[in-house]
Amino acid sequence: MRTLVLGRTDRSTGRFAAMAAGLALAWGCGGAAAPRDRGATADGPREVQVVAAREEALMRSITVSGTLAAEEQVVLSFKVPGRLEALLVDLGSSVAAGQPLARLALADFALRVSQAEAALQQARVRLGLDPLGASDAVDAERTAVVREARAVLDEAQLRRNRVATFVEREISSRAELDSAEAALKVADSRYHDALDEVRSRQAVLEQRRVELAIARQQQEDATLEAPFAGMIRERTAALGQFLAAGTPVTTLVRIDPLRLRLEVPEREAARVRAGQAVRVHVEGDDTEHPGRVARLSPAITEDSRTLLVEVEVANRTGRLRPGAFATGEIVIDRDDPAIIIPASAIVTFAGIDKVVTIDDGKAVERRVDLGRREGDRVEVVEGLRAGERVIVEPGNLVSGDAVTVR
Repeated sequence: MRTLVLGRTDRSTGRFAAMAAGLALAWGCGGAAAPRDRGATADGPREVQVVAAREEALMRSITVSGTLAAEEQVVLSFKVPGRLEALLVDLGSSVAAGQPLARLALADFALRVSQAEAALQQARVRLGLDPLGASDAVDAERTAVVREARAVLDEAQLRRNRVATFVEREISSRAELDSAEAALKVADSRYHDALDEVRSRQAVLEQRRVELAIARQQQEDATLEAPFAGMIRERTAALGQFLAAGTPVTTLVRIDPLRLRLEVPEREAARVRAGQAVRVHVEGDDTEHPGRVARLSPAITEDSRTLLVEVEVANRTGRLRPGAFATGEIVIDRDDPAIIIPASAIVTFAGIDKVVTIDDGKAVERRVDLGRREGDRVEVVEGLRAGERVIVEPGNLVSGDAVTVR
């Protein structure tokens, strides 16, 4: 039994030794073989497609992120107190300028108008005018109070003259003349007082007319109208609620156009001008929205070293919403010369951008600094000159690989 076990062990050991020898022979043959050119395949050098770097006009822009804000936002309320009778809009309602939004109960306001109209008619009657007439022109001498005072004055004047004649003829005493002159002075005073009374009544008439205008204005103010076109952002009142003057009813925002507030870094601020075009992109929306620089802050913000810029963005369809995060590309120059290559010619590894060129049938890697991107076009800031050829879709090519142009 022991001899048999040893025999099996010897045979296994022999097989393992033979396998090891075979592996060593294979490695030895591989090491002895002539090295193969890395660029060569079984059929020869790798075929590649090349394109020449071109100098083209490329748009230069500054990309900054910001928040969309409403052009205008206002909390609307009634100027007069009253009970809310109708609320004609709700959250998200689109309204036009001048459109009624809410209305107070009108009965009280109608009564105030009637009261003011009656007071006005009374004031007109006291001046001798038609109560329903339109003209307020008054001839003071033709009013009843002035005519009466004028008649008394004329009578006093005649009596004084008669007494003066009698005194000259020594028919009446000097005391009667003094009494007549005193009566004349009293009558003259009452006449002027009557003129003042007419002027006072004219002032009252004007006051009553103003009171009527106020009552009518309050009746109009009982209907809340939209000051501009926009959308309802919030509703804060309920039907039947008694509202004091100034109580918020609803919040209205103007959504066309919108304002995009951007904070441009100080190093780029000098190149930003009012009127420059801006390409606006909103998170979750692939559409590019056009805008323009509308306003610039006159000063740099010291804490952040940025310049506040407001961009006006058209929003006729209401697709954009105030408060949304957005990115704005401020177009500094539409025709800035640049060295352009296709994006497919760029290889990025470990954060380093490279292109592959050809020199004497061999691939040559060259590190480049990239700039702006516009679709499939990429700007090369440094590392490549116009006219130099680069390999399109170089894949895993490295320097030294043999290549041939397709």
